[in-house]
Amino acid sequence: MTQTNSPSQDVQDMVAQADTGARNPRGLPGKILWFVPLCWSLFQLWYASPLPFIFDFGVLNDTQARSIHLMFAIFLAFTAYPALARSPRDRIPPLDWVLALAGSFSAAYIYLFYEALAGRSGAPTTFDIVAAVSGMVLLLEATRRALGPPLMVVAAVFLLYTFGGPHMPDVIAHKGASLNKAMSHLWLTTEGVFGVALGVSTSFVFLFVLFGAMLERAGAGAYFIKVAFSLLGHMRGGPAKAAVVASGLSGLVSGSSIANVVTTGTFTIPLMKRVGFPGTKAGAVEVAASTNGQLTPPIMGAAAFLMVEYVGISYVEVIKAALLPALISYIALLYIVHLEACKAGMTGLPRRHNPTLVQSLLSFTGTILGLCVISAAVYYGVGWTKDVFGAAATPIVTVALLLAYIGLVRISAKYQAEGGIEIDAELNEVPDPGPTIKSGLHFLLPIVVLVWCLTVERFSPGLSAFWATVFMIFILITQRPLMVLMGAKGDVSDQAKAGFVDLLESLVSGARNMIGIGVATAAAGTVVGVVTLTGIGLVMTDFVEFISGGSIILMLLFTAVISLILGMGLPTTANYIVVSTLMAPVIVTLGAAHGLIIPLIAVHLFVFYFGILADDTPPVGLAAFAAAAIAKSDPIRTGIQGFTYDIRTAILPFMFVFNTQLLMMGIDSWWHLLLTIFSATLAMLIFSAATQGWWFTRNKWWETVLLLVLTFSFFRPGFWWDQLYPAKVLHPGTEIAQITEKLDVGKSIELQVAGENLEGDYRSKTVRLPFDDRATTAEERISSMGLMLTENSGRMIVDMVEFGSPAEAAGIDFDWEIRSVVVDADRPMKEWVFVPALLILIAMGVNQRRRAKKQEISA
Repeated sequence: MTQTNSPSQDVQDMVAQADTGARNPRGLPGKILWFVPLCWSLFQLWYASPLPFIFDFGVLNDTQARSIHLMFAIFLAFTAYPALARSPRDRIPPLDWVLALAGSFSAAYIYLFYEALAGRSGAPTTFDIVAAVSGMVLLLEATRRALGPPLMVVAAVFLLYTFGGPHMPDVIAHKGASLNKAMSHLWLTTEGVFGVALGVSTSFVFLFVLFGAMLERAGAGAYFIKVAFSLLGHMRGGPAKAAVVASGLSGLVSGSSIANVVTTGTFTIPLMKRVGFPGTKAGAVEVAASTNGQLTPPIMGAAAFLMVEYVGISYVEVIKAALLPALISYIALLYIVHLEACKAGMTGLPRRHNPTLVQSLLSFTGTILGLCVISAAVYYGVGWTKDVFGAAATPIVTVALLLAYIGLVRISAKYQAEGGIEIDAELNEVPDPGPTIKSGLHFLLPIVVLVWCLTVERFSPGLSAFWATVFMIFILITQRPLMVLMGAKGDVSDQAKAGFVDLLESLVSGARNMIGIGVATAAAGTVVGVVTLTGIGLVMTDFVEFISGGSIILMLLFTAVISLILGMGLPTTANYIVVSTLMAPVIVTLGAAHGLIIPLIAVHLFVFYFGILADDTPPVGLAAFAAAAIAKSDPIRTGIQGFTYDIRTAILPFMFVFNTQLLMMGIDSWWHLLLTIFSATLAMLIFSAATQGWWFTRNKWWETVLLLVLTFSFFRPGFWWDQLYPAKVLHPGTEIAQITEKLDVGKSIELQVAGENLEGDYRSKTVRLPFDDRATTAEERISSMGLMLTENSGRMIVDMVEFGSPAEAAGIDFDWEIRSVVVDADRPMKEWVFVPALLILIAMGVNQRRRAKKQEISA
């Protein structure tokens, strides 16, 4: 298989330190450091598979699996990561072996003594507390080694807060907790370290990281880079555009911004410099593209899987919500690169063969149509087979998949037999797209399997990743010998051995890539445990409302700044856990108090986006340091330039909080979907032109201001429309029965409610309650919401709230008043704002084109 050239040693060391551990000892320690990650991967595959239930052996519950998962992570953190910068890299000191074994025992304590701990729940023994305290201390040290001091410091501060509650300022004071209570809560239950975050790491994240490691080892990473380069390398600033697309595709392979930078940047950054990009901008383009790789469905950063548990929706819903923002963000980055190339008068690299315009159009449209046909075939074709063949559909599709694999490998083998192409930084011309694309089409099949399992079979993310990984194991073992049998050069037995080596090495590298994520989710679980133990989450609402003065915009800015500051030292996953635990409920609560219903997924994506953007935030953005090392540029300037490119991504979360159509919510028809995609994409392109100070020519100051106003208009047309036509009509609460009865099935009712909470404070908020689809009468529908109402002196009072009902989840309490029923106003659609905005944009474009032509003539 063809691979990209190796990165420089300093960049390799940086990736090792950040992702896999910097130690590489020889002899027996080296073998142990190879064998333990292999065992970890095999354990995770066993746990995810149906085999334990088939053989009735090795069946583990979630808590036991989390314990074993953390045991491996802590052991490898102490053995793979040196304690200090001056610590040896070629051997493992005796103290580290002792700490690794002690940490592993503490992590495995719940598994080893599971039944005994369950029998004395809430009454820990002295030995339980000793194991918990030593485990917590060793976890913090493992976190420091694998991820640096910041996350360790954050976790330690929250632990100190647990014990120092009575001595804190009044606004955040609490009664405190004893050592026994705190350690029992944080280590011996699933409320803290072994909570949801570590559970997601165990169930979902490991398999997706392993799947990516296998794709990379098979050659898919190099293939995606080659394809992007062959399609875009000839354009203005072509290598930079190829870097953007390749990094987006590499997001399928790598969940790490740093690894993404090194994988694609090793050859794209030198090529960008060759066509005219200064080192700072070449590195910044790669950084911006690589950080956004974690935003790209279907495989997003590890934090996306946590959303499934925290928000309580399926992974398919997360993908659906994240798809449009990720798409327009990448389109905008391509456009920014184009504008940079236009400003500098750059050209692309020459092609081997220059196709005619007709050939180019046919190639482009053929590619797009091909992707659409494949996507439609996967989604609708499999659904059709399930309807017709029933239970036999899965075996039939499996056989079809294997036949497709053999056919595509045959095509790849023919390409390999003809010599193939090597892509490296010394390339002087763009290879032909046709042969390049055909060289590895079989790499798309595992992604097809993954998407099929997620969207058609509706398997869990963990099970979907398991079956995609099983198919990747099959590919790793068979692709090399199959290619030799079908005409490529080499010996079948040698290639078969090489296939098994690829499999074993990918299992090892996948596990080593998980060390940091494993300890990060455990350490961040400490924060979650402290929040549930001390009740600081309730205090945060009052604190943030005081700071923001009740302003939703200021509150969102405050949250974004917290995410960026924490993200300078915390990995994305830990950053997301900490900020979403503290801030997501606050934003939803305060939004409701000010009449704005913000979907929980929008808030969590908001935090997720800013956590990822922190990867290129100076002065600590490691992705920027990796890119600067390759580009031989200043890392701080590279990070700052990368962040300016990423401003386009930073405005998206603010937009989709106020306009949830960007998250594919509230869209009722195909034309409405197309209009939303068109307007959002156009808005992002206009914003790119505004921030770059260039459209067809250099912008005047007033043109930049106007472009920003137009950006806002296309992203949030409702703001202007609300000034002309009120969006909502308020009806008295006493009319709830009449309005509820008229609602269509599947709709929810919006209410303004008010009353005293448990603390005796008077609160008002806006809530949206769904009703049971089977309920027909007004009484049945209101009852299915969990409400029992009574009318008293012209006021609608809540007489009772059913436990576990939507009304209770929304925070409505006994004796509250239904003050108003909020109904959407009957008004023209808000998208009419696009008409004058488009006319202004066209006029401005004509003016700039005229100016650009004058400048060309005078030059």
